[in-house]
Amino acid sequence: MDPLGFRALNKMVLVTIVLFSLVWVAEGHRLPVLSMVSLEDDRPFVRQQVSYTVTLDCCYRSTGICSRIDHTWMVTTVAANGTHIVQEVNALEDRLTLETLSPGEGRCCSRLILRGLRFSDSGLYRCRLTSSAEGRTLTHGTLTHGTFLQVWKPLDKILNMSENAKNHILTIEGILLLLCVLLPGAKLLRKSKEIHALEKKKATREEENIYEGLRIEDFSSPYDQIQRSREEVTYQDVHLEEGESHLEKP
Repeated sequence: MDPLGFRALNKMVLVTIVLFSLVWVAEGHRLPVLSMVSLEDDRPFVRQQVSYTVTLDCCYRSTGICSRIDHTWMVTTVAANGTHIVQEVNALEDRLTLETLSPGEGRCCSRLILRGLRFSDSGLYRCRLTSSAEGRTLTHGTLTHGTFLQVWKPLDKILNMSENAKNHILTIEGILLLLCVLLPGAKLLRKSKEIHALEKKKATREEENIYEGLRIEDFSSPYDQIQRSREEVTYQDVHLEEGESHLEKP
């Protein structure tokens, strides 16, 4: 090979090496954005009342700069037929606010603030992370874990009463309940006493009726009968013979 050809070959090798170096440097700048992203745990569930405000966060750790990663909030809802609908959150809506936070130590967060909640806002909210340098979705952790938002409405009060009025009603109910327990008990106790008195009176009358219509002689002992007969004989007149006047000794 002549010297001119050898020099041309060396130039081509040098140009190739320079091009590969440039490509490697460019890829090296993109590696922290594409690969070095670690998702953090999100709040799994948030429940908030209708017309109120809620704040949702999605956070991750990255060795790169937080500003080089774009955050797009996505919401997944369930249709009436049971299918899942995934759509972007309208960031231009007045009641929505998007913030990018950098707490430090390689931690990056995106915050979504929803004001004036509606029932239609219920759903699963997640962040889609994209590289602002490439304009395409990240290869690791395209979507964060997400937070499910439930919007609820309290039951309407039938009677709008103050706490003081409720306490008075509870007190009256307690008194009525106590009376419902005491009055029947007192009535049963009084009835029991009356029944006991009637039974005692009935027993006394039965004892009196046992001896009614009976003579005392029927219950006298033979000794009493003998004594009574001797007494009757003592006071009877005796027959006196002619010429004799004396009384019979008892």
